[in-house]
Amino acid sequence: MLLRAAWRRAAVAVTAATGPKAAAPTRGLRLRVRDLAPQSAVPADTAAVPEAGPVLRPLYMDVQATTPLDPRVLDAMLPYLVNYYGNPHSRTHAYGWESEAAMERARQQVASLIGADPREIIFTSGATESNNIAIKGVARFYRSRKKHLITTQTEHKCVLDSCRSLEAEGFQVTYLPVQKSGIIDLKELEAAIQPDTSLVSVMTVNNEIGVKQPIAEIGRICSSRKVYFHTDAAQAVGKIPLDVNDMKIDLMSISGHKIYGPKGVGAVYIRRRPRVRVEALQSGGGQERGMRSGTVPTPLVVGLGAACEVAQQEMEYDHKRISKLAERLIQNIMKSLPDVVMNGDPEHHYPGCINLSFAYVEGESLLMALKDVALSSGSACTSASLEPSYVLRAIGTDEDLAHSSIRFGIGRFTTEEEVDYTVEKCIQHVKRLREMSPLWEMVQDGIDLKSIKWTQH
Repeated sequence: MLLRAAWRRAAVAVTAATGPKAAAPTRGLRLRVRDLAPQSAVPADTAAVPEAGPVLRPLYMDVQATTPLDPRVLDAMLPYLVNYYGNPHSRTHAYGWESEAAMERARQQVASLIGADPREIIFTSGATESNNIAIKGVARFYRSRKKHLITTQTEHKCVLDSCRSLEAEGFQVTYLPVQKSGIIDLKELEAAIQPDTSLVSVMTVNNEIGVKQPIAEIGRICSSRKVYFHTDAAQAVGKIPLDVNDMKIDLMSISGHKIYGPKGVGAVYIRRRPRVRVEALQSGGGQERGMRSGTVPTPLVVGLGAACEVAQQEMEYDHKRISKLAERLIQNIMKSLPDVVMNGDPEHHYPGCINLSFAYVEGESLLMALKDVALSSGSACTSASLEPSYVLRAIGTDEDLAHSSIRFGIGRFTTEEEVDYTVEKCIQHVKRLREMSPLWEMVQDGIDLKSIKWTQH
């Protein structure tokens, strides 16, 4: 009751501080309106600040980076942020019991999505931590007998960096190349497995080019050679059907905010039969079966569980809808613009991640021109380095094409109007930037750019 009264007082204070409520945001073509009125619950002593007008925000087409929280997930989380705030590890009173029951239900929801036993799900802070636990944990536990690991050149940075850190500890790591399609050669994988190989780590869906690896085939190879198989499935869980038993996956990394759940939570699946042993990275109270000490954040894991349940119910519908929108985007861009290349295998591909290279246009310039659409570039334009993406380099993309790539992300809440607007603006700006490009002019004049020997001044 006291808490409820406090909330009411806070609400009254907010109303008094902010004045009349701003008009509800419209989800039109361009409008993502943000209310900039002060939101503090503390009554202001000073004169009221003039109310700021609505701000137009870009369309969101970057769902590989993160996804918006599904309102159904927020509804599931709210009670555990306000009323049910007990520590799920408190065993002596009702507050702990109700939080523990919610945590175990979330574990069941995550397990159900991937065909696992709930006892095989360990909650973490996200896919980066899950990847670290899986790779370093297995390698260190079996280090006395096995000192070799295998991964690919196109993995997420946290996988590659975990492997590099193990190399510094004396482990050997084989970084498998990928074919032009972005898919590994299974014969090369078989040839790379040694008697002392403890783990193979291959991501399910690539975060830059959307390529799907042949996970079931890799699982069968690893199982037949008695090697543990880990997959970073952050971009695949909830989007494509996955079954850890059918695919013979021993460890799997999951992220909450990639499946319309909250940020700051994830999970790692660790097989119980046959048992996979992992050395814990974190010391503490021994929560999560001793593999991940620290209080489990109940609201976040409830959100992860709800996101997994919604994804399981809507996966088929979402996939059909996203495939249709992706086809619309690709076809409309390619029929209007010449010299556009789709990076990665067009068949073995998750449709919601589209990576296109626009020849004779700098990706950075195009991103800046498309300021009313939130996109990301295939090249490392957001970092201090202007080197092209290591994923595009690994699939053999020319450096100039790698620099001209843009990643389009289509998700559960992307509309047809948003896709059409993005296509229209993209075509308009590519044409404008090409008209300004001397390279485009030379190509139109029939000059082969590869035959030119450029001199440096």
